[in-house]
Amino acid sequence: MELWMVIVFPILILLVGLIVGFFLARLFFKRYLEKNPPVNEQMIRVMTQQMGRTPSERQVRQVMASMNQAKEEPVKATKQRKKKSK
Repeated sequence: MELWMVIVFPILILLVGLIVGFFLARLFFKRYLEKNPPVNEQMIRVMTQQMGRTPSERQVRQVMASMNQAKEEPVKATKQRKKKSK
């Protein structure tokens, strides 16, 4: 085997493995989060009851909507927070 092949092939194999591994991990993580969402309405009810409040259905839906909006637009929300802090 030539020297350049000994140097180039392992590097190419490593890069391809990293790229494939990244996309596979991303796929599995998305599936996991779809099956097991981090926060749902029941969890919000339990958390507010632990704080000593009984939430109305409107409050629960409002919290869920704000969390979904923050999840969809994380960059925009971060920029807005930075503007408010200045």
